[in-house]
Amino acid sequence: MSFTGPNDALQMFGVTLIGVTPENGRKLLLTLAFILIAWAVGRALKTIAGLAVGGRRSPRARFWARQGVRIITAIIVMIGVLSIWFDDPTRLATGLGLVTAGVAFALQRVITAVAGYFVILRGKTFNVGDRIVMGGVRGDVVALDFMQTTIMEMGQPPPVQNADPAMWIRARQYTGRMVTITNAKIFDEAVYNYTRDFGFLFEEMTLPIKYDADRARAEAILLDAARRHTAEFMQLGEAEAAELQRRYFMKEPDFEPRVFWRMTDNWLELTVRFVGREHGVRGLKDAMTREILAALDEAGIGLASATFELVGVPPLKITTG
Repeated sequence: MSFTGPNDALQMFGVTLIGVTPENGRKLLLTLAFILIAWAVGRALKTIAGLAVGGRRSPRARFWARQGVRIITAIIVMIGVLSIWFDDPTRLATGLGLVTAGVAFALQRVITAVAGYFVILRGKTFNVGDRIVMGGVRGDVVALDFMQTTIMEMGQPPPVQNADPAMWIRARQYTGRMVTITNAKIFDEAVYNYTRDFGFLFEEMTLPIKYDADRARAEAILLDAARRHTAEFMQLGEAEAAELQRRYFMKEPDFEPRVFWRMTDNWLELTVRFVGREHGVRGLKDAMTREILAALDEAGIGLASATFELVGVPPLKITTG
């Protein structure tokens, strides 16, 4: 075993091992040491950044501080490794050409996911803590990495209860499942954001009443409950709507609760429309439902149910034997 040739390549049993040279060995050790030092410095910077933004009191600021440290560390490691191994510009061009071709073929989905990460950041598609629908998953974004987004899954309202995957929670509350989605999904499907620029949702509750009931009183009960429970949101919502109109071309939304009537074969359907926060909608509807039912009972207004009318009875023939 000896080092021979102009590059001092290692020769074993008469066979020259290409690339196994003292120079490459030194570069390998230097690379490992550089990565280890960069990792240690990155960990220290994450700790310092976490303390600088106030610890747990500011989770979103702490997350983005760590994310910034990770990006800077990754860039430094990449530049350092390239500087160690490709100190000759001609070797760098050749190496980059080969690496680019191989990576483009073998890591297409990975590259797309990383590209999606930067599109999310640059386009402000969503942020940590936002409530979104992405890749068929509804929930709150709890983590965002270079290739994946982690969502704390929430349930689905009854109209979409049979969506895939099926849900056992009948409202927008946590199911307890953490779902990981590739960032590449933003190029394939629409991303629905509940909280990006407007932290409120327009909600509806439907009430069926009989046609001979006191319709005006039923409407007043619905409006009173909606106004009482959403009064604190209306002024805040109007302020955010004004900011939306400043940034986007859109009409001013109507935040005043309103009741819409619709006739059906069996009852009169009253639907009250109101505004609420993106979180806590189930509690808001629960409080409104209890108040509305109590007021309907006091007013003597009953809820309607499906009825059937027999318009004809066929003749019956009874025989005894």
